[in-house]
Amino acid sequence: MGACLLLAGCNAGHATRSYLVATGGNAQRGKALIRGYGCGACHVIPGIHGAVGLVGPPLFYLGERTMIAGELPNTPANLAHWIEHPKSVNPKTAMPDLGLTEDQAYDIAAYLYTLRAPEGSSWLQ
Repeated sequence: MGACLLLAGCNAGHATRSYLVATGGNAQRGKALIRGYGCGACHVIPGIHGAVGLVGPPLFYLGERTMIAGELPNTPANLAHWIEHPKSVNPKTAMPDLGLTEDQAYDIAAYLYTLRAPEGSSWLQ
């Protein structure tokens, strides 16, 4: 699956950040999969009701991060691989292999890439 990250600039004279992440996945399906597989039992996940788990890291601003699991550059292919086969990246991780298909992993990655700091946020400045 192809992957690209496109950053675009201005809107009506105001500096804005617009992102298009091509994962090949569907963010809405990913959100449903996150709910269905109970990912919120281990992670805090914005936009997922009841996702308040404290076992894994909170997933705030995952789309802004440079690394995944402290091991891989944050690219759509790497994120999908991590989601699908976490133990192949880090055998000691607590993250379980959920038996996801590659398409499901890309759908979840697509949702996770929507998790970005709000435009105009001082968080990144």
